[in-house]
Amino acid sequence: MNPIRDPFSPSAGSPPPELAGRDELRESIHIALERARIGRPAKSAMLVGLRGVGKTVLLDRLRMDAESSGIHTVRIEAPEGRSLPALLAPQLRQALLRLSQIAAAKDYAVRGLRALAGFASKLKVTFGDIEVGMDYEPEPGLADNGDLEHDLQALLEQVGLAAKSAGTALAMFIDELQYVPEAQLAALITAIHRTEQRQLPVVLVGAGLPQLRGQMGNAKSYAERLFDFPTIGPLGTAAARQAIVKPLADEGVSISDDALQNILDMTQGYAFFLQQWGSHTWRAAQASPIGIDDVHKASITAVAALDESFFRVRFDRLTPSEKKYLRAMAELGPGPHRSGDIATQLGKAVNRLGPTRSSLITKGMVWSPSHGDTAFTVPMFDAFMKRIMPGSDWR
Repeated sequence: MNPIRDPFSPSAGSPPPELAGRDELRESIHIALERARIGRPAKSAMLVGLRGVGKTVLLDRLRMDAESSGIHTVRIEAPEGRSLPALLAPQLRQALLRLSQIAAAKDYAVRGLRALAGFASKLKVTFGDIEVGMDYEPEPGLADNGDLEHDLQALLEQVGLAAKSAGTALAMFIDELQYVPEAQLAALITAIHRTEQRQLPVVLVGAGLPQLRGQMGNAKSYAERLFDFPTIGPLGTAAARQAIVKPLADEGVSISDDALQNILDMTQGYAFFLQQWGSHTWRAAQASPIGIDDVHKASITAVAALDESFFRVRFDRLTPSEKKYLRAMAELGPGPHRSGDIATQLGKAVNRLGPTRSSLITKGMVWSPSHGDTAFTVPMFDAFMKRIMPGSDWR
């Protein structure tokens, strides 16, 4: 097969040729945004799921959908080590500048830019990483108390008023929200709650690992009523088949039933892995139709590629004790696993392993589906741990 014509997208966050199985969620977000635009109650949403299910790709597609219908958007990724105010301020400035170009919204947008100036100047004392251009002088008393929870409410109210006067809505798309510290997450939830109470057209669509649901509940107890939490999981059989078959068909290529089934079995329906196997199978095949032998060859190179990138980049962030903890989990299988069983594998008391487990949760490597249980956030990571730490020397 000509590698130039490879239709698959095996890079993290790259949009696939066929976004299969997500139409219902896209429609529900579209309805929420349109309701917000006309001043009707609309729930914000948090997309939660493991690594590799396609949350980032879906978030970007939702943003494209919103912009195509005239909704104003901002897009943020929340990495470790950056404050939420530092991430929000430049993006909100751009949104307000765009809104200020609309005659009906100009006065509200300018006041929003004044609020942003006060917000940034006062909070820079607390969050030294805030860097944003100042287009107007601050308005005394507007979003300038130096208290994030109060000031973010005031700022988003002004943004909401500008969007309302422009006949549109503002949708904030924030990825990796599980890395936002609890106090800052609480301030964001409170601000969204305030805009909803005032029926202002501001909607938050976030994405994060499964622990995000619990983090938001801990930050503000009413978060579960304020947001929908759709779980983004592996694709069902029909959607997974479509994700492979349609891109091939668009290139005039077919695949045998047993070859296709083998890809579905190997990838377990995870969107990112489907793209990996699709791409490696394309490159392994000599001609159409693609057969089972092509998939067997592709599986060798696909696993090697995942080991060197998707899996390895996470493994290299771990301390020796964290690696041993994950290797002990892998010995027990895919999971979830009881903390006591992991401790038994390591020959240690459960309470001695608490700090290691907490650190792994903070790094986004594991999560707790229920009290006392621990599960990988990265699908197939158990098999990787056995490949990279084989045998029993790790003990």
